[in-house]
Amino acid sequence: MRRCVIVGNADIKEYECVKDALKSDDFFIFCDGGLKHMDKLGVKPSLIVGDFDSASNPHMDVETITLPCEKDDTDTFYAVKEAVKRGFEEFLLTGVVGNRFDHTMGNISILLYLDSLGKKGTIIDDYSEMEVVSDKPVYVEDGYSYFSLLNMTGCAKGIKIEGAKYPLEDGEITCDYQYGISNEVLPGGKACVTVEEGRLLLVKVF
Repeated sequence: MRRCVIVGNADIKEYECVKDALKSDDFFIFCDGGLKHMDKLGVKPSLIVGDFDSASNPHMDVETITLPCEKDDTDTFYAVKEAVKRGFEEFLLTGVVGNRFDHTMGNISILLYLDSLGKKGTIIDDYSEMEVVSDKPVYVEDGYSYFSLLNMTGCAKGIKIEGAKYPLEDGEITCDYQYGISNEVLPGGKACVTVEEGRLLLVKVF
């Protein structure tokens, strides 16, 4: 199954980092002002979604869904829901972490939404790569500067970290005590993170 890549309106400075993560058969959804990244990413949209309050409708010869300005879903969240309806199982989001903290948090929550549906979601920005750890082990390769585990959903229990500078056995991280920040993969190795109960946001820092 092809992967769905969703491009938002937030600034991207490290285009090469994003381009390295793209695949030739990805399905690209550009959201409204995210179209400003099209040329620098060197890809064409498979679908355009937006209310076009950030950019004008380009009227390209591409399937376009025009949304009302007043709605519950952001353009990005609508794009994700549309891709879910079309059967995509894997998602990569970029241009979704930026100056608007409220939009950034809303976009990060998309990873939780996708995880709740049993789908894989990843966010790449200029500094990091993010995904959710829930019912399956997640591995962190050597080469990242740091990795952090953050709780966004209440309480995560039975946390195990192996192959890292700061290992953990049967740990618990709550939203009001985030002690899982700035861990490191042991040189030449690979860290493994598992959670028995709850979910964590894994942030891998470049």
